[in-house]
Amino acid sequence: MAAAADLEPVLPAILTQFAERTGVRAEATYKASAVLTTQILNGAPFDVFLSADTGYPKKLIAAGAAEPASPIVYAKGTLVLWERKDSHLPPPSIALLRSPALKTLAIANSEQAPYGQAAVAALKSLRLYDRLKQRIVVAQNIGQTAQFVESGNADAGLISLTSALTHTLSSIGSYYVIPRDLYPPIEQGMVIVKKTGNRAAAQRLADYLLSKPIQGELAAGGLAPAYSGQ
Repeated sequence: MAAAADLEPVLPAILTQFAERTGVRAEATYKASAVLTTQILNGAPFDVFLSADTGYPKKLIAAGAAEPASPIVYAKGTLVLWERKDSHLPPPSIALLRSPALKTLAIANSEQAPYGQAAVAALKSLRLYDRLKQRIVVAQNIGQTAQFVESGNADAGLISLTSALTHTLSSIGSYYVIPRDLYPPIEQGMVIVKKTGNRAAAQRLADYLLSKPIQGELAAGGLAPAYSGQ
C-alpha cells in the first residue's frame, strides 16, 4: 500500500487490526502523495493508494493506472500550527504567524504534499505568504515538517492534526487549528492500482477503511470522517 505521510501516525494500528480480523496482511509505504503517484506510474507494486488529496488519485485514473472512475474520499484532513511548549514564542495562533519574532516556519513541499498546498493557501489567505516567504523551511512531506519543529530546526510548523495528536508531539508541544475557510478542503482520496494482483484483498481493505468503526478511529487520530453521520 502507498500511503500519504499524514497517515503514518494512525494507519499502522488499523492495518494490524485488519490483518487480525481478516487474515490479510497489509503494509504501507509513507511518502508525499506526489512521490507515491510517480512511483505508481513507474510501475511500483502497490495495491492501494491512500493520498492526502483527490488530485493525485485523479491523475492515476486519467493515466489508466487506477480505479474506480473517481477517487473514494476516505477522510478529510485538518491543518494546524504546531509549536514546542518550551518555545520562547507565544502559543500558536494567527498572531504568532504575524509576529516578527517568528524566525522560521516549517511547511511541507507544496509541489509534492497536499498539506503543503494547504499551508501556502492559508498563508496567502491571511496575506502573510510574501512576508514569511524568506522564513519558510520546506520539508519533503508532512511527517518531516513535524520533525523539523520537534527537533528545534524551525520555530513552528504548519502540520497535520494527525501528527499533532501523536503522543510525542502532544506531550512536548501545542497546536492551533487553522480555520478551514483559509484553505481548500483536504479531501483524502483512495484508489486501487489497476496492476494489483490482489484485487479482492485491495477492495476488502478499501471497504474496511470506510466502515463506521474505522472511520471513528481515523477521527480520533485527527482525520474528519469521509461522510456525515459518523
